[in-house]
Amino acid sequence: MAVVTTPTGKMPTIGEGDHPWIACPECKQVLYRREWDEALQVCPSCGHHGRLSARERVAQLCDEDSFVEWDPGLVSSDPLEFTDLKPYKDRQAQAEKTAAGPESMLTGKGTIEGVASALAVFEYTYMGGSMGTVLGEKFCRAAERALEERLPLIQVSASGGARMQEGTLSLLQMARVSALVAELRHAGLPFISLLTDPTTGGVAASSAMQGDVIISEPGALIGFAGPRVVEQTTGTALPPGFQRAEFLLKHGFVDQIIPRAQLSERIARLLRLLGAGEKFAK
Repeated sequence: MAVVTTPTGKMPTIGEGDHPWIACPECKQVLYRREWDEALQVCPSCGHHGRLSARERVAQLCDEDSFVEWDPGLVSSDPLEFTDLKPYKDRQAQAEKTAAGPESMLTGKGTIEGVASALAVFEYTYMGGSMGTVLGEKFCRAAERALEERLPLIQVSASGGARMQEGTLSLLQMARVSALVAELRHAGLPFISLLTDPTTGGVAASSAMQGDVIISEPGALIGFAGPRVVEQTTGTALPPGFQRAEFLLKHGFVDQIIPRAQLSERIARLLRLLGAGEKFAK
């Protein structure tokens, strides 16, 4: 078979450009893009799970045409008029042009294998899925609507942590989302947390690890600080696979690891076991 290359001679990795051929970033297997998409962006050779946008995730989890978005008009401001290497407003404008969504979270209501659910899905392409004031507000509104409509809430995490350009305001969102998770639990409504690659920082330290059931995709990076920071802080070499989903499952931080193709069916089964459609009714 002839070798297929781009004009630069380099095969694009997953997520780069619109070339019909791509290379898995894990095993370097050359894949036809359509084959990659049909496999739900999971490498058929090594099982590497690529990163989905929030809307791709909703399409994969929810029944066709069942999802209704909530609060699409909420977007970040610049409360601190923050500047690092560039003004925060410029970073926001760049993110809006290149990201798959206008903010770092998509919320709404849909059905999963026929089970009505509220969803709060992180958009990693928007500033690394960072938790800012708008993300906290969208999560809290989604949780409040779940309480009002007696719906279970599914959170799909993909985040580098809190958004430092919003300073303490971003860190306060950890407390806000945690308070709403507690309200869901008090009301007897399930909160299922799905961890995807990566789930780190303040997101991992708050709602992502507070699910009644915590599930993960295979190979997901999950943790608070990165491995390099942990090694430097503790002065200890880390074991193989540290902060990967399989390591966390072995040590009791994750309840199940579920391949992407099985997620919708398994989440629906969990919701039914927890009483969805029966005891959640008003």
